[in-house]
Amino acid sequence: MKAPFKKSLLSFSILLLCAACASRPYAYVDKPVHAGDFKGSIGVLESNKSSLYQSQDKVLYYLDKGMLSHYAGEYDESIGLLQSAEQGIQAAFTKSVTMEIGSYIVNDMAQEYPGEDYEDIYIKTFNALNYYHKGELESALVEIRGMSLKLDGLAAKYAGLIAKMQEEARRSGAPVTDSKVATTFSNSALGCYLSMLFYRGTGDPNAEVDWRNLRKAFTDAPALYNFPVPSTIEDELEIPKGKARLNIVGFSGLSPVKEEHVVRIPLPSFGWIKIATPVLVSRPSAVHRIEVVFENGDRHPLELLENIEAIASETFKAKASLIYTKSVVRATIKGVTASAMSTAAEEADDATASLLLGVFGLGAQIFAEASEQADLRISRYFPARAYVTGITLDPGIYSFSVNYYDGRGRLIESFLFEHVSVNENELNLKEAVCVR
Repeated sequence: MKAPFKKSLLSFSILLLCAACASRPYAYVDKPVHAGDFKGSIGVLESNKSSLYQSQDKVLYYLDKGMLSHYAGEYDESIGLLQSAEQGIQAAFTKSVTMEIGSYIVNDMAQEYPGEDYEDIYIKTFNALNYYHKGELESALVEIRGMSLKLDGLAAKYAGLIAKMQEEARRSGAPVTDSKVATTFSNSALGCYLSMLFYRGTGDPNAEVDWRNLRKAFTDAPALYNFPVPSTIEDELEIPKGKARLNIVGFSGLSPVKEEHVVRIPLPSFGWIKIATPVLVSRPSAVHRIEVVFENGDRHPLELLENIEAIASETFKAKASLIYTKSVVRATIKGVTASAMSTAAEEADDATASLLLGVFGLGAQIFAEASEQADLRISRYFPARAYVTGITLDPGIYSFSVNYYDGRGRLIESFLFEHVSVNENELNLKEAVCVR
C-alpha cells in the first residue's frame, strides 16, 4: 500500500511543479511589440489575457497594457490603466504590512501582484508624458511631483517589514541573519529633466531647481549614473531671445525580467530546505545609438540620461532581502512539519498509524519542494534606457526623423515627425521609442 501512495504523491508533485513553471505566452505579444506595432500588440494581449494573467495579476495587466497604450498614443487609456496599477500597488503594499507568515505558506504567487518599486516610480513618469501629450501641462507636473514623493520614501519602505520577518525567523528557528538593505536611488535624472521642461514650459522659475537636481542625481549615485551628464542640459535654461527649443526623449530596449534562483540550506535537525527567489535579468537590446536627422541633413545625437534597467535592479535590493527572509521562514516551517511527521511515523507503535504518518510526512516533503517557487511576475514593457537632446532653433515648422542604429551603424528603426511647429516660449517636446 505504501508504494502506491508514494507514487500518487510523486505524480501530484510533478503536476504541481509543471503548473507552477508553465510559461505564459508572452511571445505572442512580444512579436508585434518588437516590430513597433503597439496597437496590434494590445489586441494580441487582450486575446491571450486569460492565459497571461490570473485573478491576482490585475496590477500586472494594468502595467503591461498601460505601457503599450502609451506607446500606441492612446493616452487616455494609458492614464486610466496606469492609475489603476498605481492604486493596486498601494493596496497590495498596505495589505502586506498586516499579513502574517501564514498568508504566504504556499508561495508569494498566491497573493496579489504587488508591483516592483521601479514600476511604481515610473508609472508617474509615463503618466506625466501622457498628460503632456494631451496638452495638460499642469497635470503632468502633478505626476512628476508624485514621483519625487515616492522616491523620498523609498529607502525606508521595507524597513518595518524586514524587521517583522526577521523576528518571525527567530521564532521559527530559521537561519536568517539581520540585514538592512537600502537603495542608493533617491533622485531620478529623468524625473528632474521632465519637471525642468514642464516648469520651463509654464514659465515657472522652479525649472532652475530641477536643473540643479538633475546634475545632483549624477553625483549622488555614480554607480547608477556612470556616464556623463548629457551635454545639451547646459543650455536648457539659456534659450536666446527670438529662438525656440526642441527637446527629444528617446526610449530604447525593454526592462528586466525575472528568473528563479534556487539554493538549498542544510539544517542539522531535519536535513535541508529549498529556497527559491527571483533575480532580475537584463534583456539585450539592438539599439546602440540614437540621433535626430533634419530635412537639411543636420544631425544631433541623443545622449543617455537614465539607465532604467540599472535602477530597476538597484530598487529591487531591499525587496529582495525581504523576499529571501520570508522564503527561509516559510521553507523552515514546511521542513519542520515534514520532519515532525516522519519522526512520528518512525516512533509510532501502531502499523497503520505509522504508515499514514509516513505518507503524510512524504507528502509534506514533496509539497515543500514543489510549492517553493519564486514569484517571477513582473511587467514586461517599460523601457530599459532614456536618451535626450535639446536643440535651439529659429521658430518655425520642421520635419525630422529620430533614427535608431545598432552596433554596426545599421538603421533599425526610424520615426518621422512631419511639419512640427517649434515655437518660442513654449515646450516643444517629442518622444520616440524602439524596444528592439
